[in-house]
Amino acid sequence: MIEAIGISKSYGTLRVLDDVSISLADSEITAIVGPSGAGKTTLLQIIGTLDRPDGGDVQYDGTSVFGMSERKLSSFRNRHVGFVFQFHQLLPEFSLIENIIMPALISGVSVREATRRAETLCDYLGISNRLSHRPAQLSGGECQRGAVARALMNNPSIILADEPTGSLDSHNRAELHRLFFDIRRDMGASFAIVTHDESLAADCDKIVHLRDGVVERIDTNV
Repeated sequence: MIEAIGISKSYGTLRVLDDVSISLADSEITAIVGPSGAGKTTLLQIIGTLDRPDGGDVQYDGTSVFGMSERKLSSFRNRHVGFVFQFHQLLPEFSLIENIIMPALISGVSVREATRRAETLCDYLGISNRLSHRPAQLSGGECQRGAVARALMNNPSIILADEPTGSLDSHNRAELHRLFFDIRRDMGASFAIVTHDESLAADCDKIVHLRDGVVERIDTNV
């Protein structure tokens, strides 16, 4: 269980989040929706420890994360959080498999072990024939699947996805949409997804509606 408790965040005089509290259960897919400027991405970044709140707390299984030193927090993030962004953020100078194994290498896993896991994930994701290719040689859908594999490398507590289908065509959007639910079914993974995709949100277990930095309502589909 991951809990964001009373999260507030401002940038200068702009109040982006105001006393936001949500919980993310194990093996649950949560959509975070709302108009542009509602605070969705900021909330996701705080849950993922990429940014610190001005007030409130984030707890992973009862452990408060923002009391950690920056070094410990970085290590915690590497082991417990996977990220998928709207644009895949694969490093262009590295092959697909080199990109995918980076989180495992950072956590101290050997190249051999990391490569073995990456190959298994890529076989599952249908991109095992593209491992030696660089991002520029891959389609948008293949790059996003590579980003998903990278996010899964360390068996994280949660995968945080920020508009993950936003840059894809309708076919690849539908494929990635189905893939998230397959991963939850087969691996027990948890997802929190910021999205404007109404069909993706409608299929999620929970929908958190943000507006003007506050939780407007939470719908559940369970």
